[in-house]
Amino acid sequence: MGSGAGERSWAERRPVLFPFLLSLFCLALSEQIRYRIPEEMPEGSVVGNLAKDLRLSVHELPTRKLRVSSEKPYFTVSAESGELLVSSRLDREQICGKKPACALEFEAVAENPLNFYHVNVEIEDVNDHTPKFTQSSFELQISESTKPGARFILGSAQDADIGTNSLQNYQLSPDDHFSLMIKEKLDGSKYPELVLKMPLDREEQKSYHLTLTALDFGDPPLSSTAQIQVLVTDANDNPPMFSQELYRVELPENVFPGTTVLRVMATDQDEGVNAEVTFSFTEAAQISQFDLNPNTGEIIVLNTLDFEEVREYSIVLEARDGGGMIAQCTVEIEILDINDNVPEVIFQSLPDLIMEDTKLGTHIALLKIRDKDSGYNGEVICKLEGSVPFKILTSSRNTYKLVTDGVLDREQTPEYNITITATDRGKPPLSSSSSITLHIGDVNDNMPVFEQASYVVHVAENNPPGASIAQVSASDPDLGPNGHVSYSIVASDLEPRALSSYVSVSAQSGVLFAQRAFDHEQLRAFELTLQARDHGSPALSANVSLRVLVGDRNDNAPRVLYPALGPDGSALFDTVPRAAQPGYLVTKVVAVDADSGHNAWLSYHVLQASEPGLFSLGLRTGEVRTARALGDRDAARQRLLVAVRDGGQPPLSATATLHLVFADSLQEALPDLSDNPTPSDPQGELQFYLVVALALISVLFLLAVILAVALHLRRSSSPASWGCFHPGLCVKSGPVVPPNYSEGTLPYSYNLCVAHTGKTEFNFLKCNEQLSSGQDILCGDSPGALFPLCNSSESASHQVSFLFVASLSQASLLASFVQQYLLTLCLCVIL
Repeated sequence: MGSGAGERSWAERRPVLFPFLLSLFCLALSEQIRYRIPEEMPEGSVVGNLAKDLRLSVHELPTRKLRVSSEKPYFTVSAESGELLVSSRLDREQICGKKPACALEFEAVAENPLNFYHVNVEIEDVNDHTPKFTQSSFELQISESTKPGARFILGSAQDADIGTNSLQNYQLSPDDHFSLMIKEKLDGSKYPELVLKMPLDREEQKSYHLTLTALDFGDPPLSSTAQIQVLVTDANDNPPMFSQELYRVELPENVFPGTTVLRVMATDQDEGVNAEVTFSFTEAAQISQFDLNPNTGEIIVLNTLDFEEVREYSIVLEARDGGGMIAQCTVEIEILDINDNVPEVIFQSLPDLIMEDTKLGTHIALLKIRDKDSGYNGEVICKLEGSVPFKILTSSRNTYKLVTDGVLDREQTPEYNITITATDRGKPPLSSSSSITLHIGDVNDNMPVFEQASYVVHVAENNPPGASIAQVSASDPDLGPNGHVSYSIVASDLEPRALSSYVSVSAQSGVLFAQRAFDHEQLRAFELTLQARDHGSPALSANVSLRVLVGDRNDNAPRVLYPALGPDGSALFDTVPRAAQPGYLVTKVVAVDADSGHNAWLSYHVLQASEPGLFSLGLRTGEVRTARALGDRDAARQRLLVAVRDGGQPPLSATATLHLVFADSLQEALPDLSDNPTPSDPQGELQFYLVVALALISVLFLLAVILAVALHLRRSSSPASWGCFHPGLCVKSGPVVPPNYSEGTLPYSYNLCVAHTGKTEFNFLKCNEQLSSGQDILCGDSPGALFPLCNSSESASHQVSFLFVASLSQASLLASFVQQYLLTLCLCVIL
């Protein structure tokens, strides 16, 4: 009856226990999967059946793709059996150091559906490290006055193992004078002290040799030895004493090298050399980050500290007096974590292309956040920057999924730049961003677009034919043939026939080639219209204007306008009054250059001079001035050879020859103009003057007759037909105007005029108004010319042929002509 009642009671409790068991089962699935294995297991060893523990069958493994997600590949999952296997060496001391508990935590990832499982593998310690002394031998100096019971600290051994496998005991070789005492530090580590049992006598024995053995309690136990040599000295019976046995310091990891950690203090009651204490490290394996001043006991940071690498340093200091007695203390430096590691965003899966018809909520990418800091400094918040049709969902600890959150349209946005920012909770917080580009696709609905709205190309003249002068580039966001662009020239301001002889364009690259050498003086600029056409159906195109500016090169030498040569090719002369003062303007060299800019900047230089130092030449103006007064020994006739150079590289030049005559009157200048100056014959000159006087009288008579006839005809005909006889006009001839150099250094018509001034020198005037057909430039009644310059027969055949800068005043010139005329009349009357 009891059995039946029990069965009914179980049947009644079964509906209540089933949901409770189911909740416990679900809770177990959400917890970590734990394994425990010893260290140094060979590669390929089985840790456990991960698939079985995750409730996965063997048939599901190919589709679920079970794998391990870890920064360091310590484990791997068998694709056939689902067993968790060791894939690399597991050294507990290297992984966890002296931590009492050592565990590796990582995530197991299964796909279809995507899920994460947390796995914890605890690594058990194995006695694989032998206790080792920092030194193979120790030397102790003990005074013979040391009393029995004195203790001396010996060098301790280090064992990387923990628990019973770590260092547990020390043993000393048997000796009548010494014994061994084991001491334990506050942190639990043990160190040996040598105890003197009997007084020492240096006269009997100077030294003792002992063997110190360090043992652990492993299975089997391991041990190592160190040799101790005790030297007996005299009368240093007080060892140094530290102010503290243990120093504790907290140090942030971001301290700079050179920072003082602390200063230890040790005193010795002895005097003299036995009281001089020096400090040193005893365990050199742990002091690479610090330095010790042996005299002051000051510990200084030597290298940069990193909390993520070493969190605590335990340093043993030794104080040694002049007699060799030693005292030790322990300095424990705890490194405090600083938020100095920026969170990292790691993408573990990322598609190459996202179609625009992707549904909302579709998983796009899987990412993981990693921060090496601890505590709040290592807690990370992840967010998506900007307004994009995506969002981030939390998958598990520090693991996120990127899913679609809006409609994708390639016509509006062909690609998305996704920026994910991870920020930790440190103070101040640190953050980092990682960007990815997600591409979409489409049809030929975008026309090519040039990189620039218009192009301006600068090409120097005399370029080699066939050289590339520019390149245009157009982009089309479409794909395939719809985005392939070809180029052509569709319009130009050049003649259609001449266009192909000037430029061409490469249809594939858009490179513009010059088909000929350009000339800046003939063509300074021209404009093209280029077209970019894609290969879609139908094709789309776009146009852009390209302006080619032909730059100037120094390919034209300067041209001298004045002084010019006479009709017969002879050089012209300028006269200078003998009384000319320094700075007197004698003449001016006028030159032009068909080039532009610096290539047309002219400078004037004297190459040769009959009398150096007599004249000066303006570097930029070309003005020739007297540099000093004429001397008695100076020749009346001077010659200057002037060079005109432009500013090009290399410069081009031209030369001009100036012939200057010092004279106060025309008669005085005429003998100097002769090529063969010989002493004149007075009788011959008289005969010459008579002939000239007769000729002048004949000419005056003829002019009187012509004037009478003209006056008679004027009364019966229109005055317009006799405009040449109006006052102020010389002859009815065409204007004598030098060539117009509008392309060079003179951007205007440079006309040479003679002004009616009181001085007898030429003035170069810029004629702003256009001359009429009946107006002459040089008038014969100008007092600055030696000969009549407006002759109807000569001006029709050539321009101004013979110019002088006269040095005579108007009064003296008129008086000379009157004197000659009266003399001629007198001679005629006498004859």
